[in-house]
Amino acid sequence: MLIGEVARRSGVSARMLRHYDALGLVRPTGRTEGGYREYSGEDIQRIFHIESLRSLGLSLREVGRALDESGFTPSELVADLIRRTRERIAAETELLTRLRRIGAAEPAGWEDVLQIIALLQGLGSESAGRRQRAALSSVGEVSVPVEALVEAALSETDPNVAGALRWALAQSGDGGLALLAQGLGSPAAEVRKRAVQSIAEIPDGAATALLRDALTNADLVVRRYAALALGGRGVADAVPTLVDMIVDGANDADAADALSALAHDPALADQIATRLVHRLGDGAIEPSARRRLTQALADVPGTTTSRALADLSHDEDRAVALTATYILKLRDAR
Repeated sequence: MLIGEVARRSGVSARMLRHYDALGLVRPTGRTEGGYREYSGEDIQRIFHIESLRSLGLSLREVGRALDESGFTPSELVADLIRRTRERIAAETELLTRLRRIGAAEPAGWEDVLQIIALLQGLGSESAGRRQRAALSSVGEVSVPVEALVEAALSETDPNVAGALRWALAQSGDGGLALLAQGLGSPAAEVRKRAVQSIAEIPDGAATALLRDALTNADLVVRRYAALALGGRGVADAVPTLVDMIVDGANDADAADALSALAHDPALADQIATRLVHRLGDGAIEPSARRRLTQALADVPGTTTSRALADLSHDEDRAVALTATYILKLRDAR
């Protein structure tokens, strides 16, 4: 069979068949009297074998080894092909993500495209300073898509950069809340923590709703950050967790401040005082926890607090009694 007919039947161009011949991959078995290449049935079968192996991503050199080396085993080469394919897919996926983000930013011209690319590269830089500058520059006339900000915020380990990213997310509105909510369910504790911290800085009703839900999160750290944020927003649901934080000595000063802010609402003051007093009466808690609870009463107004402090001024724990007495004097002096 002559080269033209082989090309038609195999789908391999005559030029490529000549290239195979030059490389020694497929040498035609015969020649016609006129000197034209003449392929046998075995030659054509080898051509199909070559094309099959090329479809797996093998180079022509690797194809030649596979077909001609008697001791060749495919396992190592196939493993290498799998690795290369995964790397190629990862690179293509990264490119697709970048293109989608550029499209989402709706650039008006190529200058905008270049600026967005620079910001995205900045967010992914190994330099913390460059990441921070990119975060602070990401909100403006040409802004980074919120998806990129969320991804960066959930993976950032530098506290200064993380703060800049949370600020940028807060400026961008509630567009990233759905993605941050997914972060709350991450299997990685650090990602869950970063997610709730980011949500806490978004001054939005939808963010407050997410923080309320986070009070029942299985992660104790998430619950505590949510409670602190909700306390500052005047949400009474945070009170039980805040009191528990004081008992546990976990960010207890911040928890007491949050309770104090909530206690400015007269309707909540007695509720907070009652819960603090109830925990003070728990004989199972440590003396240090009772002292923290007593200190927390200092900024809670109302008669319930005053009566509790009067009783505590005679407490068996001298430190508790002295703290209560001091607080009462301060309250009387106001």
